[in-house]
Amino acid sequence: MDLSKDDRLPPFVEELTGTLGVHAQYVLHGNIRDLHLVRRRGRDRYYSLHDVLWNPLRTMGYEALVLCDQVTGFQVADVGESGARAAAAVDELLHGPREFPGQTAAQRQAVLEQLRNLTNGWAHRREGRRLSPLRVALVIDHASRILTDPSRLTPEERDFFLACLKLAEEAEPLPPRKAPGVVPKGPGLFNPVIWLADGERDVPGWLIAGSERIRAVAVPEPDADERGTMARLLHERYERYAGHGSRDGSAAPDGTTTTVPAGVHARAGTGVDAEEAARAVGAFARAASGLSLRAMEESVRLARSRGLPFAAMPDAVRIYRLGVEKNPWSRDEIRQRILRGEDPRNERSIPNRVLGQEAAVAMTLDILKRAALGLSGAQATSPGHRPRGVLFFAGPTGTGKTELAKAVASVLFDSDQAYLRFDMSEFSAAHSADRLVGAPPGYVGYEAGGELTSAVRENPFRVILFDEIEKADKGILDKFLQVLEDGRLTDGQGVTTYFSECVLIFTSNLGVQRTDPETGEREWIVEPGTPYKELEATVRDNVKKHFEQVIGRPELMNRIGGNVVVFDFISDDVAEQIFDLQVRNIQRQLAQGHQLVLRIEDKARRELLEYCTRDKWNGGRGIGMVLETHLINPLARELFAAPDLGPGTTVVVTDVREADSGRVDTRVVLKKGAADGGGTRLG
Repeated sequence: MDLSKDDRLPPFVEELTGTLGVHAQYVLHGNIRDLHLVRRRGRDRYYSLHDVLWNPLRTMGYEALVLCDQVTGFQVADVGESGARAAAAVDELLHGPREFPGQTAAQRQAVLEQLRNLTNGWAHRREGRRLSPLRVALVIDHASRILTDPSRLTPEERDFFLACLKLAEEAEPLPPRKAPGVVPKGPGLFNPVIWLADGERDVPGWLIAGSERIRAVAVPEPDADERGTMARLLHERYERYAGHGSRDGSAAPDGTTTTVPAGVHARAGTGVDAEEAARAVGAFARAASGLSLRAMEESVRLARSRGLPFAAMPDAVRIYRLGVEKNPWSRDEIRQRILRGEDPRNERSIPNRVLGQEAAVAMTLDILKRAALGLSGAQATSPGHRPRGVLFFAGPTGTGKTELAKAVASVLFDSDQAYLRFDMSEFSAAHSADRLVGAPPGYVGYEAGGELTSAVRENPFRVILFDEIEKADKGILDKFLQVLEDGRLTDGQGVTTYFSECVLIFTSNLGVQRTDPETGEREWIVEPGTPYKELEATVRDNVKKHFEQVIGRPELMNRIGGNVVVFDFISDDVAEQIFDLQVRNIQRQLAQGHQLVLRIEDKARRELLEYCTRDKWNGGRGIGMVLETHLINPLARELFAAPDLGPGTTVVVTDVREADSGRVDTRVVLKKGAADGGGTRLG
């Protein structure tokens, strides 16, 4: 590939080739397994890493690219005629064993000898005449797998890399190649050793820091422009093969260097106009946000294998990311579920499950409808792959925040399995983020992976509840920031998990209470009876202040944006409804578990209701706690000691009183069938 002034190479290739006069070794790290775009003669093309390195090196006078890894050892790369012609000359340099690296001292010494020969380009002899040094570049692949632990080198590993460091210091740049009758010009260039590593820290840090001759070069992920160019190239090739494919529908060859002239968007006669093609290319590029160029190519192959048109590439990308073909969000069924979920005539609808929170329920349903239509973040230029929906439930305790999260899961996915809850009080320690995304290599629990990432990979269509988010460590909040922005997390094992099909719900009591700076005591900011508009504004303002001033994460609040749903204190009427609902639950449990009928007389009911609703600060949860102490505990105590309780027995609660000692005295009458008349009083 002869490069002209209008040609364009990837920046990392330009950095490497532009510094060959001063650096003898390089550590290429990052996106090294990807395809890379090159512009040549006005056309965009994509190549593998070996090709994109070799082509400019060849124009600089290099004669061969030598590859080396632990499996195949040393070999000349098959990257063109020049490399093939130099294979025999390279064989003279590699006169020893070809494996790399060996386990014994002798094998390691042999490998170092090979490296020294290639670095120095030692002259080979032909018929007794010394020729000029051979210009070669050596690529050592999978350098991240050479060491067991880069932070804890064995003596043998340390000696090997120390010898490589010394080799870089001792290397000399080789003069330009001689041509018959031409005086060589230009600076001397090193025969480089190029280490390919996943991360910069996968090789000893002192290898890079210990010598000016060794340079670390990052290979970045593709940006939006590169993904757009790649989408166009793949579309051109897709349309070309669609027009010239085999009759049986088999996929055409997909070599990475196969290209179509720029500007050819569709074969004549296909009926696909330029505007439709541009829309399809743009949709593919947006759907591929965060993917490598190679992953984009694999997504096209997947689409071809399933017979999908290019316009359906976003679906192919989703299948490639998640590994599943089903998409509940794309079905009309989920729309019907949301409509049923807001219908008050439906007993299991959200308004009937979460009482007294009309404003919070209405806002939640709006966000769910937006998520079902795929409009979350639609106002952004590039919405990316953020979660389908994000909700932040704030307000007093016991007002239905957790119950609403469960109702959302039931409405969306019709399954309790789709509801995943994390209590953030368990993630308050600095190292607790490891539980969510997995421990780093070398730490305890590394093999197990993360609780959050593993669960989402197992089922990408979930409602995930992070309860009491204010108790989480700041490191956890940083993970949430990444999920909200990019819709993905990479765990300790390097596996990426996508949250693009999830609904994330955060709950918090922030904005309701604060700590007095002088006394350290907790005090209420809002109280029962506060008008909802005033309460909502106060809670929102205090939640924002907490993220901005207390924990210093204003960007997290910005990602949550207008999705803060504020819950109100429960009113007297709602408290009574919750009371009746929980009493019915107790009656149902006695009927199903013990075939007993529980009846509460009016006087006892009024007394119970008064005890349960006199403290509104704890909401519905407080009502349940009082029922436990004033009804369930005494009832269990008396029934446990009662003589034979046959099926159909009616248990009548006639009186509920609190003694001065705090003990609750509940009067219960046991009626054994209708013929029993008066009945027996217990307690």
